[in-house]
Amino acid sequence: MRPTVVLLLGLFAAVPSYAKIVSEDVKYRDGEVSMVGLLVYDDAAPGKRPGVLVVHEWWGRVSFADEQARRLAEQGYVALAADVYGNHTTTNDPKEAGRLASSFKNDLATFRRRLNQALRVLAEHPRVDSSRLAAIGFCFGGTGVLELARSGADLRGVVSFHGGLGTAQPAEAGKIKARVLVLHGGDDPAVPWTEVVSFVEEMRKANASWELVAYGGAVHGFTNPANGTEPGRVAAYNPEVARRAWEACFAFLKEVFR
Repeated sequence: MRPTVVLLLGLFAAVPSYAKIVSEDVKYRDGEVSMVGLLVYDDAAPGKRPGVLVVHEWWGRVSFADEQARRLAEQGYVALAADVYGNHTTTNDPKEAGRLASSFKNDLATFRRRLNQALRVLAEHPRVDSSRLAAIGFCFGGTGVLELARSGADLRGVVSFHGGLGTAQPAEAGKIKARVLVLHGGDDPAVPWTEVVSFVEEMRKANASWELVAYGGAVHGFTNPANGTEPGRVAAYNPEVARRAWEACFAFLKEVFR
């Protein structure tokens, strides 16, 4: 019977440990303002992992941002869904969301500082390889990750999903360290082609490493199912474009983290 016992023990030893996605609230501060981010990772992944900051839409750090952090954790990254507004402030009122988003777009110093603070929190986590960091963002967050890159943050790459591309403080030549990927709705009425052209000129003058993909037929907010699929809307979900955009994002992250 001894060989059988040895064989059974060998079989049990060969069983792999299964991934368990863990999420935990992370509190951090910007002066007197307290932020509550969500850190998500696979606790079965060995060693230090690349870290990806996730920047929310203008609604604040709602479930959509947390779900994208989980999506990244399932790919083996450590993801932090940032809380840009502070105090885990969220809203479902478009007017209030617009007010909150505008307050940061009109105060780029605070916007960039909040984003860099969240990035530092991610970089300092013991599961994160601080030499391999990236950031992705959606709508307001897509604008945010571009501002993070413009600030000179030490990132391998940033990915903007249907974000605003304009800025009051264009990038200085040579300051952008991150590779930049913009995933844009080709028919986005919120980001006209004049803004796209200005962004391209900015990136060229800044000597940045950048790519822009424009998806025909896609409008604003094309990754979020909550936007619905009704035609004629400013923001609408496009499942096929969302799939292709995520594939482009994952391929980009894999490349920049080599």
